[in-house]
Amino acid sequence: MENLHISKNSLEQWLNQMLKKGMRVLAPVQHGDKIDFRQITSPDEVATDYVQTTQSVKRVVFPTAEVLFSYHKEGKDTTLKDSNPDALPETVLWKIRPCDAAGFAPLSGIFNWDYKDKLYNARRAKTTLISFSCSRCDESCFCTSVNGGPGNTNGSDIQVTLLPDGSAFVEILTMKGKALAKLYIVEFEPAGDIDKDKYLATVTTHFTPEAIREKLTDAFDSPVWKQQSERCLGCGACAFVCPTCACFDIQEDAKGSSGRRIRCWDSCGFSLFTQHTSGHNPRPTQSTRWRQRILHKFSYMPERIHETGCTGCGRCSRACPVDMNILEHLISIANHE
Repeated sequence: MENLHISKNSLEQWLNQMLKKGMRVLAPVQHGDKIDFRQITSPDEVATDYVQTTQSVKRVVFPTAEVLFSYHKEGKDTTLKDSNPDALPETVLWKIRPCDAAGFAPLSGIFNWDYKDKLYNARRAKTTLISFSCSRCDESCFCTSVNGGPGNTNGSDIQVTLLPDGSAFVEILTMKGKALAKLYIVEFEPAGDIDKDKYLATVTTHFTPEAIREKLTDAFDSPVWKQQSERCLGCGACAFVCPTCACFDIQEDAKGSSGRRIRCWDSCGFSLFTQHTSGHNPRPTQSTRWRQRILHKFSYMPERIHETGCTGCGRCSRACPVDMNILEHLISIANHE
């Protein structure tokens, strides 16, 4: 829509003004040896020296656990209290990476595939995404292999590219981004002929999602799943840090005459995820569960919601306690005869 060039001071004032006006802002914050998204009250809290946060920001729109409704029984009468989407706060996600912003499209596809989820959609509508392009990457990053990139703007309302002198190239991408910029970016000038690509990280492209999907067409009974999953513990760390994984369970929290129905994160990598009441489990081994993970992201999701279920952020590889490196596995699938 519009590209701006703003000074280092203007960039700092932008964030400072949002906080002074009481805007709920979540940004990467250093906590011990980890960096994760937290609500901030000062610009000084924002982490600067990192490639990627430990966890994704999906919990902002898809919380780890959320109450769908509560109830209270009195005699033969039952009173239901539904969740109120109108009470959800407006939120700005500051300094998310392009791979995080891109993850909202698969999430939205999942939560609107066969049923429009009102709580997810309410949170998403009240969330503004301000991404910062990547000037650095590491060996786990592979965004360019899944149609992304260190300066990919898909999903962002505004994208900021930091320049060597501390100033910034700002791309206003949506009406939501334009409204926010109008309120908080005071001093700016037209971006002119700034070429942001010069300031982006170089991320090697190893394959394409289309190539992976083609290989998966006849791979359901391939021995590759057993080979790749031999180290897998089924701990679910990969799913919990992933920006696109959306498996959940529904739990009843009841005590006496009152109770709540809670939606909480789950993972198709857990051994009980597909356990039937009869005791039968159609995915009885870790290899069948690993196969499901890859097929879901690279075959089923593109078929059903026209989105690849992976943004190449590399979090799953960084988080895995036994070094299950998804990039290595995808390269082996792409090259498999």
